[in-house]
Amino acid sequence: MTELLRFAEAAALQDLGTFIARGRRVNEQGVRLQAVGTVVAAWLPVMTPSTLTSRIPAVLGLRTMALAEPSDADITVELGAISERLARLNPASTDLPLPPGRLNAPWAAVTPPRSGWEPRGRIADATLAQAAEAGITEVAEAIPETAGAHVVEQVRERVWGTAVQPGPGDEVLAGMPIPAGAAFGALSLGFLQPERQAATEVHAVGRWMRLTSAGGFILCRSAG
Repeated sequence: MTELLRFAEAAALQDLGTFIARGRRVNEQGVRLQAVGTVVAAWLPVMTPSTLTSRIPAVLGLRTMALAEPSDADITVELGAISERLARLNPASTDLPLPPGRLNAPWAAVTPPRSGWEPRGRIADATLAQAAEAGITEVAEAIPETAGAHVVEQVRERVWGTAVQPGPGDEVLAGMPIPAGAAFGALSLGFLQPERQAATEVHAVGRWMRLTSAGGFILCRSAG
């Protein structure tokens, strides 16, 4: 098992730092670093069901970065542990020592399929951003400061499980709607682009959906 990841360039390691920082604003359930050959995949949980009966979709963010040499690693660690190491590095550094501590995070055991993905169309980044922003506002307005965990869960299930409504120029096939939670993940992790013509490709396999944007990937599994 690799104890140090050597990135192909300093910019790739800095990109990981940006991804981690954005992830910490959304969820503190750790990051999974999966290195195979000369590529490392960084997985972040945006939202995950808290119980087996929860209707919240599982939403994971994914960024891939090039390594300078073949590596073999698959670890889940605290976001803070990676952030602290990155903060101590020289900006020109390409080496990331992996933290010794490991997290036993249930979400990290859920791996989307690698093959079998079928194209389901494309949707404008602006459509996804609008759905995410509307959901953020709705959650904020619907949850009182004194709300208990059950009420919070109900609101999140209702809001983030709602399907994104395609815009006039979107070409998303029917049969597997995009949950608003996936749009929230794409917006929160900085995957969406502000350009008017920017669009996200949609693929699906089984209960899984993949949104491929200019900034990264969102993997979403429906609740049932």
